[in-house]
Amino acid sequence: MVRDLPVALAKAGWQASVLTPSYGVFHTLADAEETADVDVVFRGAATTVRCFELEDRDTGVTSVVFEHPAFVPLAPGEIYHNDADGRPYATDADKFALLCTAAAAWVDALDPAPDVVHLHDWHAAFYLLLREFSIGGERLRDIRTVFTIHNLSYQGQRPQTGDSSALEAWFPGLTYDIDLIGDPNAGDCINPMAFAIRCADKVHVVSPTYAKEICKPSDPLHGFVGGEGLEGLLQAAAGEGRLHGILNGCDYSKPLGRRPGWQHLIRVATATVEGWTHRDPGDALHFLTLERLSRLPKRRPLHVLVSIGRVVAQKIRLFLQPLDDGRTALEHILERLGRRGFIWLLGSGEARYESELERIAQFSDNLLFFRGYSDTLGETLYRAGNLFLMPSSFEPCGISQMLAMRAGQPCVVHGVGGLRDTVEDGVTGFVFDGDTQAEQAADFVECVDRALALRSNDPAEWQAMRKRAAAKRFDWASSAQQYVETLYEPD
Repeated sequence: MVRDLPVALAKAGWQASVLTPSYGVFHTLADAEETADVDVVFRGAATTVRCFELEDRDTGVTSVVFEHPAFVPLAPGEIYHNDADGRPYATDADKFALLCTAAAAWVDALDPAPDVVHLHDWHAAFYLLLREFSIGGERLRDIRTVFTIHNLSYQGQRPQTGDSSALEAWFPGLTYDIDLIGDPNAGDCINPMAFAIRCADKVHVVSPTYAKEICKPSDPLHGFVGGEGLEGLLQAAAGEGRLHGILNGCDYSKPLGRRPGWQHLIRVATATVEGWTHRDPGDALHFLTLERLSRLPKRRPLHVLVSIGRVVAQKIRLFLQPLDDGRTALEHILERLGRRGFIWLLGSGEARYESELERIAQFSDNLLFFRGYSDTLGETLYRAGNLFLMPSSFEPCGISQMLAMRAGQPCVVHGVGGLRDTVEDGVTGFVFDGDTQAEQAADFVECVDRALALRSNDPAEWQAMRKRAAAKRFDWASSAQQYVETLYEPD
């Protein structure tokens, strides 16, 4: 969204600038030009943040890149960090608190002032804290702010004090209202997501259905992920007319070309995994995947099922949910496929879920688990697969289903959030539901059965579904127009 929305806005006549940390990399790009430094006070001391600009002459979008050693706490190019247990978000919160400090100073110096500052997720929420409470924030308070929630489950909570990564460590001496910035569920913590919901002029989520879901409390017993403890704040924002759901867009500007052949897919996958083995020669899964690729049939099997996404609870839980016999939904689908097809699963994430997928892959010849990510392999799989699997427990919007549909690959999706808003059951794909996680997993397996039966028994209708899926358009121009009318222009 941060890549594509500014381009759509520029085409609509807006001047769009994207502010980002350098992560030790972006400021070294050939077109990066250093501009005026930004002098700020952070952790109680004056520091200088270097500022670079890159203008895309084709789109008119300017990227403003902030460079500082704090944006590279480990290695250049690393964006997120896994901190030790008990200190969630600590390293990242340090980084993004400084980003917002620099961004606030940069925005405050602009003349003329911008019409809108659009903030994305908890990482950018500290801008609103400075807007509300910092000395000299008066000018910032006159600038309209929009806050977009991409995933409510990640809220960026940190302590008020008592830690090097805490509010009072970053901004000592700041006078603040804890009722405004505090975590509704933990009295000694701040919650960036919560205070952004309270303070932004408009709050936006990335699909209409998700906007409704997050106003209800989460219900783990029934497999429902809703407001994650912030539903009261979101209900209030909705009642005040500040909460809006607008679906993300997808890029349709480039031709996709012909569907890759089977042997081409195998070559791309093999080259990808071989590259991974050179970087991580101790990963036994990579060698298992290479061995399985070498034994694939010469001709394309009847069914090629694909799943691409982060290996986290949101994306993978229903794959690994046991059914009545104790075996997971994924194992049931693999058994039904038998020798007729394969599942290609691309992604990485939490170790416990990766380990379970690796276990299943060891005993299932028709599962290829690619632990990692590759744009080249991902793009090839979107175009080469027959059926895309996306059983997310919740999904604020989702882009994978749009990319698969764009390539004419029907999807099996859980009827939540943006998946419900983009896939029409029996028309452009297949949608399953269920009142509990166990029911959802069973319905998922049955939905895959239904999809494969249609493909095997009614080729004409299958091809018609593929064409309907490929013809759907979730274009950024339409989304951008809704942003302007609903979020950016004054009420």
